Amino acid sequence: MDHELVEAAAHLARTRCHGDRHTMAAAGRAPDGRIVTALNACHFTGGPCAELVLIGTAAAQGVYDLRTIVAVGDRDRGVVPPCGRCRQVLLDYFPTVEVIVGERAVPVADLLPESYVWADHQ
Repeated sequence: MDHELVEAAAHLARTRCHGDRHTMAAAGRAPDGRIVTALNACHFTGGPCAELVLIGTAAAQGVYDLRTIVAVGDRDRGVVPPCGRCRQVLLDYFPTVEVIVGERAVPVADLLPESYVWADHQ
């Protein structure tokens, strides 16, 4: 388990999540060891989860692969497993990424048994 990654997301959730616009933080570890962080963007029309914002933030910083990812909730909610949409997007972008769920990291494919793989249909 990548405790440094969890703490990076937890710190962001504690210090930057205020009100109902930003309620989740995510952190991802690049192959070179860098940590990328992001917040979700809540809006009444919908909005991207922190994991999805993280994908764009990582790309903007030149990180196109993530080894491990975690999401942490505001108000000390701790690690929060990704929603179904995020699981599918993570599988499509990073098929070998490990997702921290609770106290362990699991391959994203384990979170979507018998999943649809977008790349297989391109």
